[in-house]
Amino acid sequence: MDDRDKRWDRIAGKLDYLLGRLDRFLDDYVPPPPPDDQLFECHIAFRWRRVGEGGSFLPVEHPHLPDLNDLVGIDLVRDELVRNTGQFVAGYPANNVLLWGERGTGKSTCVKGLLRRFSEEGLRLVEVLRDDLFTLPAIIGPLRKMPHRFVLFCDDLSFGEGEGGYRELKALLEGGIEERPSNILFYATSNRRHLLPERMEDNLGGEIHPEEAVSEKLSLADRFGLNLSFYSFDQTTYLAIVARYAEKFALPVDPESLRREALQWALFKGSRSGRSARQFVDDLAGRLRVAMPDGMR
Repeated sequence: MDDRDKRWDRIAGKLDYLLGRLDRFLDDYVPPPPPDDQLFECHIAFRWRRVGEGGSFLPVEHPHLPDLNDLVGIDLVRDELVRNTGQFVAGYPANNVLLWGERGTGKSTCVKGLLRRFSEEGLRLVEVLRDDLFTLPAIIGPLRKMPHRFVLFCDDLSFGEGEGGYRELKALLEGGIEERPSNILFYATSNRRHLLPERMEDNLGGEIHPEEAVSEKLSLADRFGLNLSFYSFDQTTYLAIVARYAEKFALPVDPESLRREALQWALFKGSRSGRSARQFVDDLAGRLRVAMPDGMR
């Protein structure tokens, strides 16, 4: 037996070992039971935990419930999101939503804040990781039978070249053979408007019909009925956000000192955003020894 035969024997032995472990795993695997309505009565926010091509809904015991009234500078997009969600919760037609734009401008906070506004009317939020989107059929199946209204939420959604998951998402949004559930919407945030990367060669060469490659990359974003844009804040808006938080937390600081320190913080962070404003106020509250009320941390 030469070295090549020995090498193949070792590979075959490893494959036999791995297949044996897989068989034992499949023999012992018990899929999680389907959720019952009581689970969604007791909790309002969930994480989808993937197991193979299925998974289970894990309740979030302490969900983050920001107050939408605290969001400054994004009134128009916030109100559009609230309007769309209100229609959905009331049983009327509504759209899937893509919230896209600059980081730290309140996209995720807008979505999470909907629970504070609508959970008592039956809204439930299920967080789904981008890498788990290929299991969407396993998520949708049990939820469409529930009396509640569900928003599937994917934060920071985008896809690289060749990555899976976006075809399942396209089928959910529009175009699949299965009818879209009337009690499920999909909300996603992204820093990228079109979700899939666009390259110069898409227009300059490569394919005989490059417009078809471009159309494929744009089609996913187009299937969101509502596209809400979040832009970077100017200095006035940034300072207004800081003032709003400082007032809400009753920070004992004069307006001029607050303004000066807030601008220094923005310069240090290299960003004037709602996120950096909140981080500044958290830092200032800590230095002033002001405790944040429960639920506002």
